[in-house]
Amino acid sequence: MEAKFTSEKGQRDMVHMDNAVAIVRSLRDLPPADYTLKLSSFSLFLNDLIGNYESGVFEAGGYKWKLCIYPNGNKKMNVEGHVSCYLAIADTETLPPGWEVNVNFKLFAFDQIRNKYLAVQDAEGEIRRFHRMKTEWGFDHFLPLDTINDASKGYLVDGCCVFGAEVFVLKHTGKGESASMVKDPANNIFTWRIDKFSAIDQDVVCSEEFVVGEHKWELVLLRPQGHSSSKGKSLSLFLQLADCTTLPFDRRVYADCMLRIRDEVHGHHMEREVGSWFCASSDNRGYRDFMDLSELKDASKGFMVNDVVFVEAQIKLISTFKDF
Repeated sequence: MEAKFTSEKGQRDMVHMDNAVAIVRSLRDLPPADYTLKLSSFSLFLNDLIGNYESGVFEAGGYKWKLCIYPNGNKKMNVEGHVSCYLAIADTETLPPGWEVNVNFKLFAFDQIRNKYLAVQDAEGEIRRFHRMKTEWGFDHFLPLDTINDASKGYLVDGCCVFGAEVFVLKHTGKGESASMVKDPANNIFTWRIDKFSAIDQDVVCSEEFVVGEHKWELVLLRPQGHSSSKGKSLSLFLQLADCTTLPFDRRVYADCMLRIRDEVHGHHMEREVGSWFCASSDNRGYRDFMDLSELKDASKGFMVNDVVFVEAQIKLISTFKDF
């Protein structure tokens, strides 16, 4: 069964069934990445007595391989009128007992007139499993002999045909990760008591570190009397990931946190929520204008009592991961 369609690049592709396995054919400019086999005097290889030609050994993905070409078709598979082409694993005696190699591969024929490579592969990225009982995979009906012998097609020029192989070995490393979001993690409320708040003259004041979700955090008052244009007007408050430099490369941690200035008199706390991904290049989140200083210093509001301010962080949701 055969059906034609046009690929995204406008090339004429073809899908057909070879022994009930879907095969995709497409044209591309790039040559095979791993091996090229040139058969000169191709017509002389069509002798049934010759049978097949095995290429020299080449290495790809840490294993050794050979191209196996049946110019007149694989008679064991009752193939007529086609070239049969296969990828075979070589030097299997050097592999450990019970070996198995999982491979996605393409085999090629070169159109020497148009300078294009016909790539033939299993449809939908089919993975082929090479093992002791199955050391060869490929395509019984790789290319019709009528197509090869048609001079206008470009596959046979000056008596020469060119084939190729591209091999991608799937290696299971056993590596991975388990990720989850944890709601209301343990010990997720940290309270920071700041004494003599009015006397603070540093640009940045940090709390002690606290641990939530296996990570260290801290609260940061950036210029406690306000930041930049808000200086003298607003309190700036941020949550910061204190151990961001210990994260694996490009790793991020998500946290949804309620930042809070406690009202010790009425219980009407000033709260603002921040939710974000934290990483080494973006290790803090918060508000430059978290709260008006006039409101903070108003004794009737209860946010500052005897020049003491209680700042709080409540992490409500946090991401966790574990490598395995």
